[in-house]
Amino acid sequence: MKRTLSSYLRVLLVLLFCFVAFGAMAQNRSVTGTIVSSEDGLPLPGVSIREKGTTNGTTTGANGEYRLTVASAESVIVYTFVGFVTQEVTVGNQSTINLTLMTDVSELGEVVVIGYGTQEQKDLTSSIATVNADELTKTPAAQPMQALQGKVPGVQIVSAGAPGASPTVRVRGVGSLESNSAPLYVVDGMFFDNIDFLNSSDIETVSVLKDASASAIYGVRASNGVILITTKSGDYNQAPQIVYDGYYGTQVAQNVMKMANTEQFVNYALATGSAADASFIDNAFQRYGRSHINPNVPDVNTDWYNEVLQTAPIQNHSISVNGGNDATRYAVGLNYFDQQGLLKGTRNDYERINLRTKLDFDVSEKLTMGVNLNLSNSNQYVAENSVWFKSYFAVPIIPVYDDQNTAATPNQYSNAQQLGYRGSQNPFYDLEYNDNRNQATKILANVYLEYDLIPQMLSFKTAYNYSYSNVVSRNVDFAYHDGVTNVLSALRRSSGNNSNQIWDNYLTFNKDFDLHHLTAVAGYSFRSETSEGVFVRGTELEPDPTKGQDELWYLNGSQIDIGGSGDYGSAFYGSSYFGRLAYNYDDRYLLYGTFRRDGTNRFQQKWGNFFTVGAGWVLSEEEFFNVSNVDLLKFRGGWGQLGNSGVSAAVGAPTIDPRFVAIDDTRTPGNVLIPTFDIVDRWETTEELNIGLSSLMFNERLSIEADYFVRDTKNAAVTIILPLIRSNVRRSAGEIRNSGFEFAANWSDFINNELSYRIGGNFATLNNEVLSLGGPQYLNAGSAEFRQRSIIGSPIQAFYGYETDGIFQSQDDIDNSGYTNEFINNSGIEPGDFRYKDQNGDGVIDDNDRVVLGSYLPDLTYGFNIGLSWKNFDFSADFQGQVGHSILNRKRGEIIFTQDTNIDADLATNLWTGEGTSNKYPSAAGLRKGWNQSMSDYFVEDGSYFRIQNVRLSYTLNEGQLFTDMPETRFTFTAERPLTVFDYNGFNPEVANGIDRQTYPIPAIYTLGINLKF
Repeated sequence: MKRTLSSYLRVLLVLLFCFVAFGAMAQNRSVTGTIVSSEDGLPLPGVSIREKGTTNGTTTGANGEYRLTVASAESVIVYTFVGFVTQEVTVGNQSTINLTLMTDVSELGEVVVIGYGTQEQKDLTSSIATVNADELTKTPAAQPMQALQGKVPGVQIVSAGAPGASPTVRVRGVGSLESNSAPLYVVDGMFFDNIDFLNSSDIETVSVLKDASASAIYGVRASNGVILITTKSGDYNQAPQIVYDGYYGTQVAQNVMKMANTEQFVNYALATGSAADASFIDNAFQRYGRSHINPNVPDVNTDWYNEVLQTAPIQNHSISVNGGNDATRYAVGLNYFDQQGLLKGTRNDYERINLRTKLDFDVSEKLTMGVNLNLSNSNQYVAENSVWFKSYFAVPIIPVYDDQNTAATPNQYSNAQQLGYRGSQNPFYDLEYNDNRNQATKILANVYLEYDLIPQMLSFKTAYNYSYSNVVSRNVDFAYHDGVTNVLSALRRSSGNNSNQIWDNYLTFNKDFDLHHLTAVAGYSFRSETSEGVFVRGTELEPDPTKGQDELWYLNGSQIDIGGSGDYGSAFYGSSYFGRLAYNYDDRYLLYGTFRRDGTNRFQQKWGNFFTVGAGWVLSEEEFFNVSNVDLLKFRGGWGQLGNSGVSAAVGAPTIDPRFVAIDDTRTPGNVLIPTFDIVDRWETTEELNIGLSSLMFNERLSIEADYFVRDTKNAAVTIILPLIRSNVRRSAGEIRNSGFEFAANWSDFINNELSYRIGGNFATLNNEVLSLGGPQYLNAGSAEFRQRSIIGSPIQAFYGYETDGIFQSQDDIDNSGYTNEFINNSGIEPGDFRYKDQNGDGVIDDNDRVVLGSYLPDLTYGFNIGLSWKNFDFSADFQGQVGHSILNRKRGEIIFTQDTNIDADLATNLWTGEGTSNKYPSAAGLRKGWNQSMSDYFVEDGSYFRIQNVRLSYTLNEGQLFTDMPETRFTFTAERPLTVFDYNGFNPEVANGIDRQTYPIPAIYTLGINLKF
């Protein structure tokens, strides 16, 4: 399929070149000139100069000079340059046209997409961040949201390394114990939980609605913030423009963990004092012989990560055609994306094809209509997570293949059980004998009609949005023998679909009354979301499927596993009334408010009312304000409420349970009242206060945005323990607070007529705190061995355990520890064991000494960027990181459950071996003692990191620069995540929920790309 598509792309490119050459028209008038800036009189290089209504154009050179041949004296030339007012000039009998472009106070008048409409940047009272298309296409990734990492303060992006996997996105923290923290995505009016079907180059803008006053107009789906996405459209009166954009690159696993090699492992295993471990090593001597380099270790030294990892290609190709005439504009695009996986020996890749079309028609002077269609089809092959688990734990004293394991079929992989270990450990069994595929088809379609009831004043818009997705999953387990156990074949198939529709109808009123400007929106929305699916599992397939025989991967003749089969479904309906009012007086005083009344069939409380208000004061517009170099200074604030319907509803009642008891040896029936039942009859409610400042200075060279917010989630669904009864029930009784400060600043300027630069930075703080749990002081989460706890006054689901205070170096240290002698004797504490802090000083270590050890939510996220443009070269570099989040190194903690495995090299080489050798890690024998395996800060590590996020260098050949019909061509080299600096003992410091049991590595990606504009 890939070869066929590549061939099609090559043929299509040749045809496009031929089309452009054939369509070239004879030119009969030449125009030259120089373009300078009104601000300083300096020449402007790179000004776009185009004959209106055609593809004929050029750009100014280093000295602001240009030459353009046009069709006739009636031709109109359009001069465009970022930051300056666009000018149009009719050629007439002029052969020289020199222009001075006026500075455009563009950011003040920039239009921002908001809920059910747009608003000028200068009129905003909410916290809204906008990211343009150029920033999105910098990042080679399957999911567009990955490109926002480090670019928007208050938005945390946690990367995912697996092909096609979506990153975790959090806007201003986490406010719910039950629902996920994902924002609502609104793509051209349609609601989505993720946007894995979108191609980055199809997106025009992304607006992040961070605070309640901005996002509340979307109701009960918007409590975690809203990501508004507008896809690209053509332009009216634009000649067809064909654009090819593509790249090809390679992915490299970075920061690969070093595991103990054979020598380190043998030393560790023998140091534990375990007779069983010593016998396993003796068995390895017998089976594989002694190393010629070090005869004290077996003649095998397997680096399992090196064995399972590979470099992998990634590629993306897009072709689009945009244009329009007086009454119509259109955009059509085709995209192919392919990302191979980092694992050898198994299919772990992602392939997607997208087709998009967007049409807008001016049916009459008053009526406009449009249709939008996005089709996506993808195949995702998912590797078994156990591969990473086994690669970490597999001992290095067994090889990948073992010729002596003759009973193993069809491949003679080694099996650690044959040395005495409990499991096979070899990850190649999971690589070779599984095939997991998710095949997804997704459709987004919408149609709208907009009618001007009163031109330039009152309009009505109706929009119908429909999305459909179908995911067919197939998980095959092939039959094999590992030399000890015969593993039977199995197959699980499932098919699920989601069908969602939204019908919006609303009026928009715009009117200026002298110095007053009023915008009002009022509307009604209906939505339905239905899903259903079936799944079935079979074992002992007949005949057994094999890797090369896809035709056998069906359940014909298998034993159906009734417990692994079933179906499911759900239906959600809702209707809403919404309104927005925006008032502007003399561009100085701003008022803003929204209202939404949401109805739903999900909860017993059917209706909810959500209000927001906002206000702004543009101080720079006041007559008394006379501060030089300040173009805009605006103070703004907002307050609002919105709902979260993402929690499971449950409205119960006391029940009567029939029971039988023995009375005088007689079986007597009776009834028992069960008074415990769940009551979650309403959505969670988010209430937020946002205070901010916006400023533009030095002729808009410098922009500043700053916000402080307090975001409270009330009626949070929590599980509490009823007093006396001691039974767990769910109630809408919790309250969680997220608060923080966000800041962003950007500067751009010209050094001379050939060199410009830009620099920007942002940071955001976050304080997450549980305010109430409906009575209890804490709520447990996680497992009993690795406890997490939500405590009032602490972060949600914080890691909870003992705080270590070094390693006991001697018996004197133990005797002088402050622990009681009885406790020391009962605990069996020895030199080389952890010293735990006695928090309450009672001489014993117990539950009363456990404390909060950290949170998976960062205290600080930050990002900064630099950019340089010199002649036809453009360079940019993005950096980002975060501070103050913790990771539970669950990999190391697995020793609680199984002890005959490998350990990482850092641990193996730094274990305590005697007084003064280590004050961080216990002894080898101590690792296997229950005392040292208690949940403590030994397992909880600092996840702070700094990353070079993206480095990009591009060179542009202007249209016709090398030959007459040459299209504008840009060559690009991109390095994505080339360097990450951190101290955490793992592949990467990005773990979505903070628990690292094994995660897919996040690769560095290096690509070469080309962009052609015809």
